Amino acid sequence: MNVKDSIFIKALNKFDDHPFLVRMKEEEYLIGEGDPTFIVKMKNSPSAKELRTSTSLALGEAYMRGDIEIDGDLYPALNHLLGQMGKFSTDKKALRSIIFSSDSKRNQKKEVSSHYDIGNDFYKLWLDDTLNYSCAYFKNEDDTLYQAQVNKTHYILEKLYLKEGMSLLDIGCGWGFLLIEAAKKYKIKGTGITLSKEQFKAFQERIKEEGLEDYLTVKIMDYRDLCKSDMTFDRVVSVGMLEHVGRGHYDLFLSNVDHVLKPGGLFLLHYISAQKEYPGDAWMKKYIFPGGTIPSLREIIDLAPNYNFNTLDIENLRRHYHKTLLCWSKNYREHLSEIQEMFDETFVRMWDLYLCACAATFNNGIIDLHQILWSKGVNNDLPMARWY
Repeated sequence: MNVKDSIFIKALNKFDDHPFLVRMKEEEYLIGEGDPTFIVKMKNSPSAKELRTSTSLALGEAYMRGDIEIDGDLYPALNHLLGQMGKFSTDKKALRSIIFSSDSKRNQKKEVSSHYDIGNDFYKLWLDDTLNYSCAYFKNEDDTLYQAQVNKTHYILEKLYLKEGMSLLDIGCGWGFLLIEAAKKYKIKGTGITLSKEQFKAFQERIKEEGLEDYLTVKIMDYRDLCKSDMTFDRVVSVGMLEHVGRGHYDLFLSNVDHVLKPGGLFLLHYISAQKEYPGDAWMKKYIFPGGTIPSLREIIDLAPNYNFNTLDIENLRRHYHKTLLCWSKNYREHLSEIQEMFDETFVRMWDLYLCACAATFNNGIIDLHQILWSKGVNNDLPMARWY
């Protein structure tokens, strides 16, 4: 074994919680003790410098290049490995430009576009018919992904305690399913804002198809411009958008919500969260979510009193997001041939890795999914029971 390969095997030895086998140039190396839980096939190992700079980038890029192959299903291997992320190396100084990108409007719009404007046809292949690209809610063990996304949408709408004629703002509205359902069931007046041109276009089309032009509006708009608008709303919701705001702007985000939310109004925030504040994973920020940052629960809760947001409910849906991602991963693989016609092999492997890795991180409790419900000031008109 050459020096480079020897260093790589030595680096892997610390990930020994679950034994696995590495096959390299007709040689086999067992990491840990016992029967291997998965097998890694190495064509070319990352350098010592790459491993020191970022374990995540070194292994992720090697997988994207095809230098690493997993014998069998990718998810179980990642589930074992990513449960040991505390052992990963990250040189924050060397990775500064990746981990700490600009929070300017121009840059954040570019970052959002890089992920959400890949193409609606791509997302339609592996999302369900609702086009919900966020955590589903599996009320029953045998719920389909579609049913679970419908469950999630109506669960949020029930928490918002909507009444006919109310106004509802959706910050980061995606392809618009939540507002469409709100308009159809509760006859509210809804406004959605997004930075994605593809989502904006598709949502406009869905509004026309559903005949909801009198109820719904969608705008390409930065949340930071809400404070400059004359709009006000009875209810505000934001699903899976806070992760794009950036650690330095949570206060700004909440102040803009405060500006448009009427006194006594309700605000539901649904977002990927973490136990502690950390800058994020280098591979994920370089290839999947540039500029993305996972807020901790405590830092968001800590800011709420600044705007007289009274916390009514907090719920953790971590396990639901784990199951959602497994569904997406399954759908993705079932449409692999079509995706391979759209994109090169590096992209195809990258997204496969992304979906499986996210499922593993939720399963291992590295990240959570929280829904927080606030009222702006005291609202004594709501039912007293939690499950109203």
